[in-house]
Amino acid sequence: MNGFLNLNKPQNFTSHDCVAKLRKILKTKKIGHGGTLDPLATGVLPIAVGKATRLLQFLPSEKAYKARIKFGIQTTTDDLEGEIIRQQEVKDLTLAKIMDILPEFIGEIDQIPPAYSAIKKDGKKLYDLARKGAVIDIPIRKVFINKIEILNWQESDYPELDLKIVCGGGTYIRAIARDLGEKIGTGATLANLQRTLSCGMTLENSLTFEDVINQKTEEKLSLINLDFPLQNMPKIYLNEEESKNWLLGQKISKITEANYQFYCTYNHKNQFIGISEQRETIETNIKPKIVIYPNL
Repeated sequence: MNGFLNLNKPQNFTSHDCVAKLRKILKTKKIGHGGTLDPLATGVLPIAVGKATRLLQFLPSEKAYKARIKFGIQTTTDDLEGEIIRQQEVKDLTLAKIMDILPEFIGEIDQIPPAYSAIKKDGKKLYDLARKGAVIDIPIRKVFINKIEILNWQESDYPELDLKIVCGGGTYIRAIARDLGEKIGTGATLANLQRTLSCGMTLENSLTFEDVINQKTEEKLSLINLDFPLQNMPKIYLNEEESKNWLLGQKISKITEANYQFYCTYNHKNQFIGISEQRETIETNIKPKIVIYPNL
């Protein structure tokens, strides 16, 4: 089996748990995922099967989420899974005040990832260090937020705000919730998170574990084509001789339409055969970066 699977991750599963479960369902070991989701989060978890695992690094990085932020509560993990370290009623908080601050989170921003995260520091994951009580100096990183849209506002002693967030890779929605609470002065934490878009895959087209099991049992399971999630990449087509030489690992002299580094590459039969890397020398050459032999 070679291709991608758009999994709708359930709550209380780590991304690693999902991969392990699918290995048993699909009866294959070569499976990976295209972006970690926290255990409490649900939604799109791109899964690569077989040869598709070699293409994960080239998938589009834009992601979209539906997030619920709860004000008046601050936790150790920046979501409701953690220990509450600050709590106060904020019944006077208004949506207008939040709307004045939200624009500060649009565009390229500095973000400090949560202490409880899978980011590694000195070879160790931050959540392992945090659980041991270590004092961690977490480096600031640049992330890009394309769009934030207000979906719902619920007034209460601990008000809740539902947002749609479209962002680049590496963004922590928990950190947005935490930082928004700090700027407002009430404290806040992430109460619920659903990923609706990742690697070009949408929630509407996702499959639950039950869907995968049923389709596999009925022999109706069809994986997403290897090149389908790579629609963001430019394409290059080779003639028969070029295809043969390229598959042998040789450089090909090829005039390309634009100066991109990587290209989805197709042979003379319009079959996807992998990823080319363009190198500028005396003349423009492309060479194989990832070779995917076509099913002949």
